[in-house]
Amino acid sequence: MRKNDYRKLALMGTLMIVLLAFQNYTGREKETFPEVRFITETSVPLNLTDFDPNELDAKQWEHLGFSEKQVATLLNYKKIVGGQFSSKAQFKKCYAVSPEKFAELESYLLLPETPKDNSSGKFKNYEKKEIIVSRKFNPDGFSAADWIKIGFSEKQAEAILKYKNYLGGSFASKEKFKECFIISSENYSKLEPYILLPSKTPDYFKNSTKNYAVKSNIQYRNFDPNTTDLEGWKALGFSERQAQTIVNYRDRNLGGSFKTPEDLQKCFVISTEKFQELKPYIKLNSDLNKKKEARQETDFSKMDLNSITFKQLMEFGLDERSAGSILGFRKKLGGFVNKQQIMDTYNIDKEIVQKLISTCQLNTSNVAKYSLTDAPEEWLNSHPYFKYSADKIIFYRTSNFDDAKIWKMLKLKPEYETRMKLYVK
Repeated sequence: MRKNDYRKLALMGTLMIVLLAFQNYTGREKETFPEVRFITETSVPLNLTDFDPNELDAKQWEHLGFSEKQVATLLNYKKIVGGQFSSKAQFKKCYAVSPEKFAELESYLLLPETPKDNSSGKFKNYEKKEIIVSRKFNPDGFSAADWIKIGFSEKQAEAILKYKNYLGGSFASKEKFKECFIISSENYSKLEPYILLPSKTPDYFKNSTKNYAVKSNIQYRNFDPNTTDLEGWKALGFSERQAQTIVNYRDRNLGGSFKTPEDLQKCFVISTEKFQELKPYIKLNSDLNKKKEARQETDFSKMDLNSITFKQLMEFGLDERSAGSILGFRKKLGGFVNKQQIMDTYNIDKEIVQKLISTCQLNTSNVAKYSLTDAPEEWLNSHPYFKYSADKIIFYRTSNFDDAKIWKMLKLKPEYETRMKLYVK
């Protein structure tokens, strides 16, 4: 019995200790945990001093903590506002500058709080000009200075004049004037009541893909289109751009001369209506044409497309870009195998090239051809048709000596395989 009594007393003692400890714990006042603060580095260097943001380059902006993309935005924004930040307020508006970033930099910026007048300091106010017009006008008669005077910038004025020249020297209607991308909807609304042009585009303007001055304003005289220069074509009613196109067409595409009046009609800037007006006055100098024909010594019907020269391509009527592209592609291929390859060349005048390949011969006897197993590595790596599969071919043929097996392992698209096999023997 004594033994059991001791056990009971020990158990009760243990319970009392546990109860006292629990009471002591729950009775304590709640402790307050210290506030957690995340420490980050400031994005502004500690040694930052006052600076003029108009003098910083891309690297310096990056040193201030801006990303490459933000720097590009900042520099572009500076251009948009006229090449200079005129004030802190203007700088703050750039969306690459967050409110937090502006707060960090604000005290260091060597800029006035708000834009100053141009006469009072070095900072300029580049606020957008308002378009102001007070009298009716015909935009066809406006010079660049006139457009600037009513509120457009110098570049905008130049763009408006270029658009007018593109149309053939006249806006023709309010409808066409509105289509000028420089004229915003807001500005057009301001200008529209004062514009002395018909609202709708005249039918003669709509029906002609290329436009020219009104016939009644032109005093036609007999002319030889082979000796007419840029100014001469402009005097016939063409815009400067159209005149240049006609001269280029004659000198580059036709070898320097129109053989018949109908050749003139083939130039895309001369509409059917305009050609009919010009036709009675066209007087071709046959002697001049004979001399030019005599200078053309190449018999292109006997010419090989794999040996034709740059000079001969120019003589045929191709421009420098087309001729260079054909010869460059031919060199990379090691020679043309079929005439369609020439038509597939980039940056060519397809109409003239079609005539060229119809006239000339194609000799493929000197074009290098190899099997996949013996093709030189340098040739595989440089040939336009093989270079993207060169590594695989070189690897597969180390353990396979059969072209048929290598073709199967390459798993090429049919059109690629067909193209490559043009140069496989």
